[in-house]
Amino acid sequence: MDKSQALFNKQHIRQNFDRAAERYDQAAVLQREVAGRLLDRLDYVLIEPGMVLDVGAGTGYIAQGLAARYKKACIVEMDLSVNMLLQGLKKIPWYRKPFSKKRMICGDAEQLPLATASVDLLVSGLTIQWCNDLRQTFAEFNRVLKPGGLLMFTTFGPDTLQELRQSWASVDQQGHVSSFLDMHDVGDALLAAGMAEPVMDVEHFALTYTNVPSLLKDLKDIGATNALQQRARGLTGKQAYQAMVQAYESLRVDGSLPASYEVVYGHAWKGQGRHESRQPQIDIPVL
Repeated sequence: MDKSQALFNKQHIRQNFDRAAERYDQAAVLQREVAGRLLDRLDYVLIEPGMVLDVGAGTGYIAQGLAARYKKACIVEMDLSVNMLLQGLKKIPWYRKPFSKKRMICGDAEQLPLATASVDLLVSGLTIQWCNDLRQTFAEFNRVLKPGGLLMFTTFGPDTLQELRQSWASVDQQGHVSSFLDMHDVGDALLAAGMAEPVMDVEHFALTYTNVPSLLKDLKDIGATNALQQRARGLTGKQAYQAMVQAYESLRVDGSLPASYEVVYGHAWKGQGRHESRQPQIDIPVL
C-alpha cells in the first residue's frame, strides 16, 4: 500500500503503545475479557501445535494462556511496541527465563518476520484493526502458517466507540476516532488472502463512565489514542473539545456515559496451495 494512502501512521501507533506500556495492564479490562473468551474457544479445537505465534501480544496475557494450554509448544510473542514486550518479559520469573519456551519479536503484522510455513497456530487479539491493509495482513498470516494450521483472532467492529465518534462528528469532520470493518468485510478479506473455511461471529459490550475525561484516559492508558494519518495536526482547541463533551453528555443514561464495543471473533485454516515464497528478514533483535 502507498504510504500516502495508509489509514494509520505506524510510527504513532508504536509510540502510543510504548508510552502506555506501564499502565496498560491496569486499564485493559475489556481487552483481558476478550482475550479470555478467545482462549476459551481453543477448547473446541483439537490441535497440538509445536509453534504458536501471538501477533499483537502486548504485555503477554494471551501468551500466558497459550503457554499453559500448550506446554510443549514454543510460544512466539510479536508486537509492534518494544515496551509492551518488555512488560511481558518482566512477568517471567528470573529463575524460569533460561528454560522458558517463549520468544519475543518486535515486528509488524503486515510484514511478519517469520519463515513461510513455520507456524502451527496463529492467534491475534484485538490487533488487526491497527493494520492498513487487512488482505495483506491475512496473506501474511496465511504465508507463515503450515498446511492445516489454524488462525484465531479478534478485532473491533463498526459499532465500537460509536458514541465518541458521533460526538466528535457533531463538532467537526476531522479524523478523531478510527472506523472499523464490518464482520462480513473481514470474512471477505480472509477468503481473498487464501484462508479457508472462515467462521465469524460478534459480541457487543457496553462500558460506562462517569465523565468523558475518564473514558479518554482509559483509551490513552491502553495506547488507543489517535494514530490516523488524516487526524488534525496540533492540539484540539478547547472550544471544540468542550463541544464534543457537551454532545457526549446528551447520551448519558441513568447517570452514566456509555461506551460501546463491538468485538468480532474469527477463525480460519491455512488455505491449501497458496502462500508466498518471500521470507522477510528480522531487522529488529529478538528479546
